[in-house]
Order: sequence, then structure tokens, then C-alpha cells
Amino acid sequence: MRKLAKVIDVPPRRINEIVLGKRAITVDTALRLGAFFGVDAQSWLNLQNQYDAEIARANMADVLREIKRRARDILAVA
Repeated sequence: MRKLAKVIDVPPRRINEIVLGKRAITVDTALRLGAFFGVDAQSWLNLQNQYDAEIARANMADVLREIKRRARDILAVA
């Protein structure tokens, strides 16, 4: 990770925190990773968005279940 950080000119801590899920991939980092790996920066941002959505979905599971229950109740009456 240190070599990667050095080549893309970011602090090693940034890469470590991204790998550990403690830090999001920013546009800046996505562009750098894209240049290094030869992958479009948007791919890195899409991966980050998918990860964020999964975490949010897990954290909001109870709320989302309740919304679905309320929606069923309202739609059943209509």
C-alpha cells in the first residue's frame, strides 16, 4: 500500500483507511487510482456508491421495513 500511495502521491494513511472502509474514495483519489490501474475514475466512484448504499441499507433496515409496511397498509386501503 505504501508503494501505491507513493506512486499516486497520496499519504499511505489514505489508502489504508480506504481499504479498511474507514474513508470514502473521493473524486481526487478515484482519478489517481484510475490513472494508476488504467481504469476509468467513474468505476471507482461507482464502487464507492455501491458500498455506501449497502452500508446505508444495513443501517436503515428497521426504518426501511417500517416504510414498506406503511406503504402496504396505505395501498391496501386505496
